[in-house]
Amino acid sequence: MRAARLVTTLLLTAHGSADSRSPANTRAIAGHLRRVAPEFDVRVAFCEHNTPNLSTALRGVHDDVIVAPFLLAGAYHAHTDIPALISESGTSESGTKVRQAAVLGEDDRLLQVMRQRLGESGVSRFDAELGVLVVAVGSSHPQANARTAQIAERLTRGTRWAGAEVGFATGPAASLDAAADRLYARGITRVVVAPWFLAHGRITDRVAEFAARRDLAMAEPLGAHRLVAATVLDRVEEVLAGRVAA
Repeated sequence: MRAARLVTTLLLTAHGSADSRSPANTRAIAGHLRRVAPEFDVRVAFCEHNTPNLSTALRGVHDDVIVAPFLLAGAYHAHTDIPALISESGTSESGTKVRQAAVLGEDDRLLQVMRQRLGESGVSRFDAELGVLVVAVGSSHPQANARTAQIAERLTRGTRWAGAEVGFATGPAASLDAAADRLYARGITRVVVAPWFLAHGRITDRVAEFAARRDLAMAEPLGAHRLVAATVLDRVEEVLAGRVAA
């Protein structure tokens, strides 16, 4: 049973991108949320590149708000950017109550979506000769990278795949070629790229270029899947449950 509703506004907040595919995906997830949780006033906001900016969006809200980061990893944007924009909005002076939900993280449902994307690209979970290269955004936060690295082993559960590795497309830990080489060093002869991204954008285009250079197949990112929306809603529910308990 869902917790009693003490807020009405759910502000789905993404990083933002100069590539139109990324904000379009955010708005598609917001559409899912409106259909499955009509009790919320679901809106979107962005940290940069796209409008409305989170700080601006908050100034237009006069009710309790939950800011739901549409982010996979709990790194700089979740811990620094979003809190700074909330502070900049002046909501503390206006009396608007703003709570920030957790990031999506390495949720089992997102792993299920990634397996589905691999299946849609022609991968069988019974393929014992296959290696999976999970590609994610790297962070300057070692703890965030360590959590993301756990995806590789978890993704292979329930399959016969020969192995998986995580490689980072950006940041100080960028390592796509090294991650692919680790799979080949284990005797794996066929590798597929699994992009651990919410949507296509400029970084996934660079990952696709890497995959083409290494002659690797590549699945689609997580995208506007209903289980992605369900994960967002659960993060909001966690905030609500904490508020009710208090």
